[in-house]
Amino acid sequence: MTDLRIEGLTSSYDSNRPVLDGLDLTVPGGCLAAVLGPSGCGKTTMLRMVAGFLRPDSGSVYIRSRAVTGAGLHVPPEKRHVGIVPQEGALFPHLTTARNVAFGLSRGPSASRRKRVEELLELVGLAGYGDRMPHELSGGQQQRIALARALAPRPAVVLLDEPFNALDSSLRAGIRADVRAALAAAGATGVLVTHDQEEALSGADLVAVMRDGHIVQCGTPQDVYRRPTDLWTASFVGDAVLLPGTARGTTAATVLGTVPLHAPAVSGRGFAIIRPEQVALSQPVGDSGGSTATVRSVEFHGHHSTIGISVPGMEETVSARALGLATERPGDVVAVMVSGRATWHADDA
Repeated sequence: MTDLRIEGLTSSYDSNRPVLDGLDLTVPGGCLAAVLGPSGCGKTTMLRMVAGFLRPDSGSVYIRSRAVTGAGLHVPPEKRHVGIVPQEGALFPHLTTARNVAFGLSRGPSASRRKRVEELLELVGLAGYGDRMPHELSGGQQQRIALARALAPRPAVVLLDEPFNALDSSLRAGIRADVRAALAAAGATGVLVTHDQEEALSGADLVAVMRDGHIVQCGTPQDVYRRPTDLWTASFVGDAVLLPGTARGTTAATVLGTVPLHAPAVSGRGFAIIRPEQVALSQPVGDSGGSTATVRSVEFHGHHSTIGISVPGMEETVSARALGLATERPGDVVAVMVSGRATWHADDA
């Protein structure tokens, strides 16, 4: 079942370049989709049109097969069955936590409303916090309450607009996991708008990469990372190493040797796209005839190190990634080999 389908969404604020340019996106039911893109690419505009806050110039939006936006059609936000988690929570400061959660519930027996609020507070890990005021909660707790409020009326789709931006980096991973678990437990479909690559890759079932108002690639995090659709996507989603070379069927001859490709390619010049963790360094052993390089820089990041190497035949520094503390030092000569497969991008593609 598809909970959200966007077809040909187009919008412009003036006569210049459109903010959305024929955007298409399909999100299956129960899936958490991350829409990843740079600032200004139209992510928030798309979200506001799905919510019903903005009208597109053209295109359609379907929620559980029901058209809510289209030619001559604009269903108001409150009738779209959509929940929203904005940036920084946006809780009502004069209402208790419980009343914030209950705000979106339709009027009904107080006992059933109270039971629903208690269920949701437990779902987001804040059982017993109902009497607290928003200012008594941490930033992460406020975001959980905002999620509970969005889930309260059992929406078909929950829209999350960069909800973790205001949190300390040390808190984000934990809150992301909690939010994902709460969405899954509620059986909700989520659309997370973000420019944080780690957030998209680690927390989503589906990643849609957005550029200049349209989706350039959509797939699982693994596919988008391992098999980027073009050079821009490769460089935007994670760190990319672009090896110039010549394709020959299922392999490419590069400055780092022959590299196997994910798929057969038309013979010709282009780039083999790999990731820094695929660049393996070791001590040179005799005159093995393999590729060698000179270490230019070493950066320690805690859980891994990034080693910049100078490869003969390449102007740009190549990045290699090693777990933990690297043993290499600037000036070292190292042997280099590529592990795994590469994605090929022809010069004329």
